[in-house]
Amino acid sequence: MKISLLAVLLVFVVGTGVIFAVPDAAGDVVAGKGEFRLGEVLDESVGWFIVVGLGMIFAGVISAEIKLEEKYLGHTQNSEWFNTAGRIIKTGLTAAAIVSAWTWAATLLQSSTVAYLYGISGPFWYASGATIQVLLFGILAIELKRKAPNAHTFLEIIRARFGNGTHKIFLGFALTCNMIVTGMLLLGGAAVVNGLTGMDITIAAFLIPVGVMIYTLVGGLKATFVADYMHTVIIFTVILTFVSMVFFISPITGGIEGMFDKLAEAAVLKPVLLPTFVEGTPGNAMGAYLTMASAGGLIFGVINIVGNFGTVFVDQAYWQRAIAAQPSSTVRGFLLGGMCWFSIPFTLATTMGLTAVALQVSLTPEQVQLGLTVPAAATVLMGPVGAIMVLVMLFMAVTSAGSAELIAVSSLITYDVYRTYKNPNATGKQLLKVSRTVIVIFGLGMGALAAILLGMGLSLGFVYLAMGILIGSAVIPIALTIAWSRTTRAGAVSGALVGVVLALITWILQSLVALLTLHHLVVRSQCFMVTL
Repeated sequence: MKISLLAVLLVFVVGTGVIFAVPDAAGDVVAGKGEFRLGEVLDESVGWFIVVGLGMIFAGVISAEIKLEEKYLGHTQNSEWFNTAGRIIKTGLTAAAIVSAWTWAATLLQSSTVAYLYGISGPFWYASGATIQVLLFGILAIELKRKAPNAHTFLEIIRARFGNGTHKIFLGFALTCNMIVTGMLLLGGAAVVNGLTGMDITIAAFLIPVGVMIYTLVGGLKATFVADYMHTVIIFTVILTFVSMVFFISPITGGIEGMFDKLAEAAVLKPVLLPTFVEGTPGNAMGAYLTMASAGGLIFGVINIVGNFGTVFVDQAYWQRAIAAQPSSTVRGFLLGGMCWFSIPFTLATTMGLTAVALQVSLTPEQVQLGLTVPAAATVLMGPVGAIMVLVMLFMAVTSAGSAELIAVSSLITYDVYRTYKNPNATGKQLLKVSRTVIVIFGLGMGALAAILLGMGLSLGFVYLAMGILIGSAVIPIALTIAWSRTTRAGAVSGALVGVVLALITWILQSLVALLTLHHLVVRSQCFMVTL
């Protein structure tokens, strides 16, 4: 059943892309010549079908698969299985789960944004700067399996070592991380749905998590693993379709040579000038897009590395995958997943981000910050089919990573709040009920969180760059708590709290300086995060 479903999905994505893309793209470019009209690419009904219809289809298929496993493989749905998937996940599924959980909306959108802004250095720094964390996390994952094989969350280890006070502090960091990741997922997903179909951005943010909530309620962590595998296959297929179109098939880009010529021409017409380290010189060497000598790319790389350590080491979703994996599969799963993940942002951004530059796609700074580079490039290149493929790919990324956050928050509340502080003698049935209740509450609350962020005027780009400030200081204390026996309670707490306070003070002061001087605001708005 699973294999046949994947085959149908692959045929749908690849077939529609290859067969119908070239005629649509040609017509679109003749008519619009690189112009992207916000909210006018697809009919609003397409947005509703993707968000609601596709969500319900996946919810039904994955829920049915979980029920078949329970019936024919004898899996019993209890609190332990719901939150740990029986601790029997092997290498391949662990790797697929890592790839899927680490593929956010930002992975697809922000990586292409920095390609559009800084050229080829942006995708490299995004991909490499966010692969390091997953590879290094494999060390902590095996330490977790060795020292606490029956743990449900990483916070249980912190509580066992340092007590309730320290536990509560790091619980705050963990939940903050989940809020940030969830916010980025829905901000990016809702912005693209709105940008391509005109569907109300707040309604999209509320509806995207519904399908995820259904299958996570039914199958728990195991359901997210099944969904992760299916979603990852679809994402890779769409990306490979884009690569084939841009570099081998489409006459609009002219293949590899045509892309090179167009990017060289773009460096003359619209060179990369900011940010720069030296007054009066371009930010990229000779203003080129095909260079690694990029001030903006380097600055972003530092921000990316620091910020993403927080969203791996402080995110229960990754600890949960380590908990669910077999001991022999843990490190191999994380290493394989990290290396496979690198290809997603690097390939997509060097394809679609640079295509937007080469085809001179017209985007406002606000549209760039909302992450609309990929949908704009796909629309200009492939017409409505390209826009639909972007929607499907993005929906896969948002829902798979969203399900990981749902079950992560559920585990934190169930084991680190309910069982720890409210009902230490809770039965398995009570824990399962709490887990499912939290999934419903947080699933509905995800949309409210996105609506609040949108109401504050915050974009995907802003939240992505700010995440290191809010949670980065907890990375080293958590890692040392797991891996180093000489870590003290005072050191762990002071390192996390003093770090976040200093980060916020630096952020605020540098922002005030930038606003008061109004001098090189673009450079300063990014450089203040590097000072962390």
